[in-house]
Amino acid sequence: MKVKAILDEQFLPMSVVYRDFEAEVAKAGGQDIAVSIERNKGYVSTFKTKIFKDGVGKDEENFKFIERLAKSLLWVRGGYKIIIAGSALVGERLKSAYTPDGTRAFDADFMSRVYERPFEVEVVSYDKAPQTREASDPVGRHLDGCRIGFDAGGSDRKVSAVIDGQAVYSEEVVWFPKTNEDPQYHHDGILAAMKSAASHMPRVDAIGISSAGVYVDNRIMVASLFLKVPEDKFDKYVKDMYIDIAKEMGDVPVEVANDGDVTALAGAMDLDDGAVLGIAMGTSEAGGYVDSDGNITGWLNELAFVPVDYCENAMVDEWSGDYGCGVKYFSQDAVIKLAPAAGIELDAALSPAEKLKVVQKLHEQGDERAAKIFETIGVYFGYAIAYYALFYDIRHVLILGRVTSGKGGDIVLAKSSEVLREEFPDLAEKIQLHIPDESSRRVGQSIAAASLPNLGK
Repeated sequence: MKVKAILDEQFLPMSVVYRDFEAEVAKAGGQDIAVSIERNKGYVSTFKTKIFKDGVGKDEENFKFIERLAKSLLWVRGGYKIIIAGSALVGERLKSAYTPDGTRAFDADFMSRVYERPFEVEVVSYDKAPQTREASDPVGRHLDGCRIGFDAGGSDRKVSAVIDGQAVYSEEVVWFPKTNEDPQYHHDGILAAMKSAASHMPRVDAIGISSAGVYVDNRIMVASLFLKVPEDKFDKYVKDMYIDIAKEMGDVPVEVANDGDVTALAGAMDLDDGAVLGIAMGTSEAGGYVDSDGNITGWLNELAFVPVDYCENAMVDEWSGDYGCGVKYFSQDAVIKLAPAAGIELDAALSPAEKLKVVQKLHEQGDERAAKIFETIGVYFGYAIAYYALFYDIRHVLILGRVTSGKGGDIVLAKSSEVLREEFPDLAEKIQLHIPDESSRRVGQSIAAASLPNLGK
């Protein structure tokens, strides 16, 4: 590693591990392996690489490497089946990991809920590896009429009233959806935001919603905003909440998208280009992607659960129970995690969002300890971009979210650019990093969300 994470000496980037592993295998002479992810409608994503030959003393290294890679592909693409082609040794161990008692039980259960079918791992010979079969669809950029754009964040909710592409009103309201068990709390907060925006327009033609989680046909399948809502209440009151609220607002057209995809859409609209990877660093890490044709891919893009740190001693995510995943590197949790190493003591009674604000205020006042936190996140991010580039064709990376507000975002961008220049010069020439201005950064997603519904349908 040429660029060190100043507050995290044990950080071991996935991108560097992949590069080094690939080089070592090439020297030793390896065997072909393919990792395929199958999702709805028969779509398949296949990733081919090489590992050390089975049975030459490298089986543990092979398994750990493919386990991390398969998990990454699963959360980038989404699916109910992993197919390992080329190594029965690796495949059978992976099959055990994705059982109800295995280390990846959370991942299997999550995907089963999203795709509403049992999760499985299949092991086949290399010649039986399935071919990639993908699809993409146009999204957003519809700004005609009077629209509401709503961005449901975990710490605050943002809403905009947009008339013919111009935001005439925007507001942010602090709320606590992730700690509330009663879905009525969420319903009332969302409806209040809608009514507030509607009061600044002559009518409401459409509602576009950017929200963390997984959505199928505007239905909420899985979402961290409703983390505390009991499962029976989730199915009864939450799954159709956005559809129900749109009916309450006058039965207007509604379109719901993952907040990461809306981040990418906002960037694509601003840049007038495609191949945009959007990253929102807020309560969690949200990822989204618009391909080179300006379309969304139907991939899951849940980068919060994609490993970026290979170190087994890395911080564990409380929800998934796994280590080294993006949520602890590109969110307010990352700032809080790094504060002790920087010598900053945060009041335990404060909410995560309040702790972030304390660090940001210190940074504004010239505190070098706070600057080191954002420098470290920037190093994390530079190496993560190189890893994400294995799975995405990227021309632009756009970052949004509260963590990037103020001077901290500029440091994150500068440090991640340095990592790409020093470690991955080919990517540095190809990929441009962007951070929007302050007002766009704060409410840009809700405005882009307003463009989701197509009134011409």
